[in-house]
Amino acid sequence: MADTDDLGLPSEIAARLPGPRDTLANFRALREFGADRTSTPFVCDVLREAERTGRPAVQPRCGVGGHPEMLELLRTLNEAGPAILSVTVDSHTRLRRFDVASTLLRTDPTGLNGYPLVAHGWQRVRELIRSVPVPLEVRHGSPDPRELFAVAMAAGITSFEGGGIGYNLPYSKDVSLGHSLRAWQRVDAVCGTLAEAGVMIDRELFGTLTAVLVPPSVSLAMTLLEGLAAVREGVRCLSVSYPQGGEIHQDVAALRAIRSLAARYLDEDVEVYPVLHEFMGVFPRTPEFAGLLILHGGLTARLGGATKVISKTVQEAYGIPDAAVNADGIRMTALGASEMLDFVRLDEDRIAEEQHWIEREVTEIVEPVLGAPDLFAGIEAGFGEGTLDIPFSASVHARSHIVPRRDRSGAIRYAECGGLPFSPAVRRRQAACLERSGAPGRTLLEAADADIHYFLEKENVFTTAHGNRGNR
Repeated sequence: MADTDDLGLPSEIAARLPGPRDTLANFRALREFGADRTSTPFVCDVLREAERTGRPAVQPRCGVGGHPEMLELLRTLNEAGPAILSVTVDSHTRLRRFDVASTLLRTDPTGLNGYPLVAHGWQRVRELIRSVPVPLEVRHGSPDPRELFAVAMAAGITSFEGGGIGYNLPYSKDVSLGHSLRAWQRVDAVCGTLAEAGVMIDRELFGTLTAVLVPPSVSLAMTLLEGLAAVREGVRCLSVSYPQGGEIHQDVAALRAIRSLAARYLDEDVEVYPVLHEFMGVFPRTPEFAGLLILHGGLTARLGGATKVISKTVQEAYGIPDAAVNADGIRMTALGASEMLDFVRLDEDRIAEEQHWIEREVTEIVEPVLGAPDLFAGIEAGFGEGTLDIPFSASVHARSHIVPRRDRSGAIRYAECGGLPFSPAVRRRQAACLERSGAPGRTLLEAADADIHYFLEKENVFTTAHGNRGNR
């Protein structure tokens, strides 16, 4: 393993970590059969098996502050049959406020909105890993995750989510892209060194971004740039995530485009796995309609050829779900992604057309950046000039001049392209798709707000119809 000095860690963090030999030995021991005749697969092992069977691996989000409570949560969720489990990290750790996280852990662990992994330390995280038979992934949202990553690797975590774009611009107000890109470069370099030693770390790229009306080509362009940066440092396993928009033909096309774009831009020896995040926007409130949306997400993942799907729950509209409901979300997602729904057929010509245009849009976004002498400088310049952009960003380092809209089918289009370097043909198609889509009298922002609440409107229609039938 690359020395922790390569991450530029604070001395107080580095001093608490085991040495490189211990870390490597721990990774290798995971695959060895213990006294109970079980072993723990790496996440890449699970992804390869899901790819082989065509059945997407299901993974929930989960994370609580206390260690005993986290152990109990993982064991409870494991009973629902997930292929991978998450360790979702708290916001103080995400922002590198480790002292605050440690204080809350001692005084009020229920005040933490996730597992303070750095405060708990690598020994406790090893206990989490050994508590369940499926591997764990760390999910967090940090623009600079070096300390978190170091502790996760010392523990034996085999999947680490994020990147210098997707874990910066959607979350942080004023972290420069130069800082986040170079922090993640160090993370990826350690993953590359581990790969050379035979330890494959899955690096999941967070294409969900702001999770609000994200056009597919923006999502895929950002993860492609992050993927190119990661591969340059030696990463050999990439999970490329995409947020379910809700129109199934467009979502299936986007998932399929991930493989096509990877084949065009990435090295052949890099494993690339499409991942679907079930709908991340404003969620339905009734359990019946929320359950239908979750089932729909599983089906979308299977039809799109996703290797993994991140599940949701019927309590999504109300905050953090309890363990039982989270387990139900795993089961509903798995049902939607199962062979039971293989009778469902979509319009393949429509999917092919969507995929063609998504890939063309991605190419038009990334090619100017790839023509720059330095990838990171090209990314920074692109966001500075607005030729790279994401909608509804929290960051001062993105212009957020893109205005997305839904067309009549529910597919997400560009009402305003901002400074994205799209050709006239792409712009004409976007305009044509959006003709007659909005309600009369609405401003563009009012229409976009209605599109954000798209599934609430669908829920109202569903609830009214369901209630009327019940009264007959």
